[in-house]
Parts: sequence; C-alpha cells; structure tokens
Amino acid sequence: MIPELLKETEEKMKRTVEATRHEFTLIRTGRASPAILEHVKVELYGQILSLRDVAAISVPESRQLLLTPFDRNALGAIEKGILKSDVGITPNNDGTGIRLNIPQLNEQRRKDLIKQVHQKAETGRVSVRSVRQDAVKKLTNQKKAKENPLSENEEKRGTEQVQKLVDKYIAEIEQLTKAKEADLMEV
Repeated sequence: MIPELLKETEEKMKRTVEATRHEFTLIRTGRASPAILEHVKVELYGQILSLRDVAAISVPESRQLLLTPFDRNALGAIEKGILKSDVGITPNNDGTGIRLNIPQLNEQRRKDLIKQVHQKAETGRVSVRSVRQDAVKKLTNQKKAKENPLSENEEKRGTEQVQKLVDKYIAEIEQLTKAKEADLMEV
C-alpha cells in the first residue's frame, strides 16, 4: 500500500515540477526562444491554427526569431496572429518570412517578470503541497480502514516519506526559480 502511494505521489509531484518548468519557459527573457510563441494562434483558411502548424520557427541570432511560413500566403495571417497575441513584439515581414527582434529588457520589465516567476513558483509549491495533503489523507483513511489497516507507526513512516518527497520537489522548484531569475537579470 505505502510503496504504491509513494510512487503515485512522486509521479504527481514530478508532473507539477514539469508544469512549473514549462510555465517558466513562457516568460520572455532577453534571449530569443520559440517557446514565447507557443500560445500564438493564426486564423488561416477559415480555421484557428497554432503558429507551429503554419510556420517553422528558428533562432538565427540570440535576440531574433525567424518565422518561415510553409505557405507564403500565410504571412499576413501570421503577422496578425502575433499582433493579436500578448507576446508584445512587433513582427517585421520581409516578404519571405517574419522576423521578431527581441528587445532588451529594461529594469522595470525585469522586476515585473521576476514577480511573474515567483507567482508561478508559488503555484507550483502549492500544487506539490496539495499532492502531499491527498497522500496523507489516503494514509489516514487506510489507518482507519476495516480491511488491512495501517499501524500508527506505518502511517507515521509513510507521512515522513511523503514529506521528504515534498521537500525534494519544492527544492527543485526553488532551483528552477533561481535559474530563471538569473536568466532574467542577465544583461
């Protein structure tokens, strides 16, 4: 009972950390990253499509993204999609592709982005704690169960093991947060 619970709990915590890592990639730093365009939608051929479905995204320079559409007729639609999104970068259409020049972050913008990082990190920590709460509840219920009840020592040991997992994954979120902060503060 306890090993399966620990395995399930650890899987959930790993997914939470991965979700937090993914959220961090969506926060724009001073460097060009295709991840910042992940949520951009393009209206093309009467459908709403993901930008990745209509164009190849490359990073020719550290501060520039190049979008090469699979169909040149899609250039205008891609441009509109970028302007409608919350990316905050003006697209430059050169007739064959679209270049996005990533501007240098000013001090105020860096501080705002760091606040976002901390909010997303806190969301991740809360999720890890929620997984812990569910696991401890299952241990308590198993202790009270009529069939195969856990002893008090088994419950305590299980709770301690769950707490060790919590500490491990919250520390991992902290590492990710510090790395993203350093990335944002880099000039």
